[in-house]
Amino acid sequence: MSFDTAGDRILEPLRVNPLTKTVFGIASTIGDFSIVWHVTGLLYAIGSMERFHQAIALSIALGAESIIVNQGVKRIFRRERPTVSGDVRFDVRTPSTSSFPSGHASSATFAALILISMTGMPLAILWAVMAGVVALSRVVVRIHHLSDIVGGIITGAVLGAIAVPIISSIIG
Repeated sequence: MSFDTAGDRILEPLRVNPLTKTVFGIASTIGDFSIVWHVTGLLYAIGSMERFHQAIALSIALGAESIIVNQGVKRIFRRERPTVSGDVRFDVRTPSTSSFPSGHASSATFAALILISMTGMPLAILWAVMAGVVALSRVVVRIHHLSDIVGGIITGAVLGAIAVPIISSIIG
């Protein structure tokens, strides 16, 4: 049995449980266009001009990450998705880009790393859990293979490792 097939079987119970079905369906949708990360940055910025500048830097960095992943990396692999329009049990948008790597997983990992660098360790667990739920949601709704998520996490981590020092030097 392949890694992706095994992952799909293990995750099937999440697709039928009403609570997890709702959580992962919402997580997949709010991960579109990194909406959850832009909103998180703006909510974090409330009451502080310094944090507002950090939120702007996060949004700009997410835009660059999206271009690199969706217009660069995905064009190299051109992998087909596990289903044409996702699992019929979920109402999610079907992306037009390649399946590998997962853009949601990449942007979630990337955003979590930047947010951790901005907010420090007290909120690190929150950012990591949010990123994990958004990333995993793409397999649960069957828009991605599990290996796409692993590839997305690695891609986001590499890009985040590059971006964090750059952003830190700009916004201090």
